[in-house]
Amino acid sequence: MIHVHHLEKSRSHRILWLLEVLELDYDIHVYQRDTQTQQAPESLKSIHPLGKSPVITDEELVIAESGAIIDYLIQQYGDERIQPSADDIREWVEYRYWLHYAEGSLMPLLVMQLAFKKMPKQSPWFIKPLVKGIGDTVSQRFLSPQIKQHLNVIEAHLANKGNFAGEWPSGADIQMSFPLQAIKATQSLVAYPAIAEFVQRIDGDPAWRRAVERAGPLTMPGE
Repeated sequence: MIHVHHLEKSRSHRILWLLEVLELDYDIHVYQRDTQTQQAPESLKSIHPLGKSPVITDEELVIAESGAIIDYLIQQYGDERIQPSADDIREWVEYRYWLHYAEGSLMPLLVMQLAFKKMPKQSPWFIKPLVKGIGDTVSQRFLSPQIKQHLNVIEAHLANKGNFAGEWPSGADIQMSFPLQAIKATQSLVAYPAIAEFVQRIDGDPAWRRAVERAGPLTMPGE
């Protein structure tokens, strides 16, 4: 039995989605964030020393990091589904690119943007205006232009292919789901119709719906 250690307002939903796509049996162990720090509880460190989520356990194996979990589940239980064959090297490379791009390139920008947005709320009252000014400047001059550039690349790819790589939903589609859902939660996607359609496709996917039924709706750390 696979056990998913699921932290509220985290990136665990996409792992549940994959498990539903693969039609695997699993249990969910839900952890609540600390109300003051919004960090994971100490109890998660008994599963993995960093106390991060998602983490899965499968027999004696403990696996952290979404990309590694996706790779493991598909390799172990995919039966040649969910990812392109290495025989089609171009599609396989594209799949690997998006699988690693989600956390390696896109999410750091989104996390920084969220951090700068939250900093004024966590600062002493007398420096809130200064902190807000710095955060707004960094966001406007650095983060927002970078994110826009990334969204333009993603939009062009999805407009051409419809999904990221392989047959829907591939491991790359599942890995890319969280950052694009996070973007939808924070800004309009009117300028990015292919991204909006991709996120809508997730919402209508039967396996995704089953995951939400079990774990509850997806919520973002900033909400």
